[in-house]
This record gives sequence, structure tokens and C-alpha cells, in this order.
Amino acid sequence: MDVFSRTFLPAAAEAGVAIPTVSRHMPVFRRCVDPDDTTVLVSRCYRPDTPLAGEYMLLLTYRRLVVTQETKVFHRLRLHLNANLRHLSNVTWAPDHVRSAVELAATAVDGVRERFRLRLAEPEAVWRFDSHLEHVFRAPRAAVA
Repeated sequence: MDVFSRTFLPAAAEAGVAIPTVSRHMPVFRRCVDPDDTTVLVSRCYRPDTPLAGEYMLLLTYRRLVVTQETKVFHRLRLHLNANLRHLSNVTWAPDHVRSAVELAATAVDGVRERFRLRLAEPEAVWRFDSHLEHVFRAPRAAVA
């Protein structure tokens, strides 16, 4: 079993994502992520600026941010975002402890500002996701400086 497979399932379980949902999205994620890449977090999310667009699934590794979209009626999957972390700029996130959510925003290489709201199962998960995001997006830059 490769590193991605070993780390993806525990991250999905930590976020409370159901196994059927994980199974539907796994083939798309596998095409986008290298087998030796470690999964940091997985979460269901939606776009606050287009709430009727359907559900999204976000995957963050140490190298990539991948977001898939699932249509409401037919549950078809499509790749929404597949970006190397080095190609993202102005990455910000805002934990919302009251609603048990984290809003993540980043500007992709094409200049489009992407915003996602991650819904979490419990308020304690907000702290964990915040620390994961801090570790991925802030720690490497601090080491370079």
C-alpha cells in the first residue's frame, strides 16, 4: 500500500467523511496525487459564493490541493481544482468555532480566487484543521526565510 492510500483513509475518517463518499472520490484524487504524497486533510466543503453548485470534496497534501465537485442530482464527479501548493498565492483561512467550520481561500495560478467552507463534525476539529493548515502553509515558508 502506498503512502497516499495509507494516509488518505485516516484523514477522511478524522473529518467524518462516509466511506461511500470516499470511494466515489478516490479515483479522481488518485489521478491527481503522487503515490508517495502524504494526505494532510480531507473534508467535504462548499463554495460560499455559489451555495447551490453542489457538494465539493477537498484534499490537501504536502504538495497539492485537489477539489472535486459532485453534482446534486446525478452525483457525477468533476475535477474543480488541481493545484500544486507552490502555484497558490494569498492562501488564507478563518476558523469559525461557533459554526464548526473553516473557510479556506487561495488564488490559483490562473488568477481566480477560490473560496471553500469546510464543514466539520465537531468544534474540536476546527482546532485540528487550523493546525494542519498552519503546518502546511506557514511552516515551510518560515523555514525558507
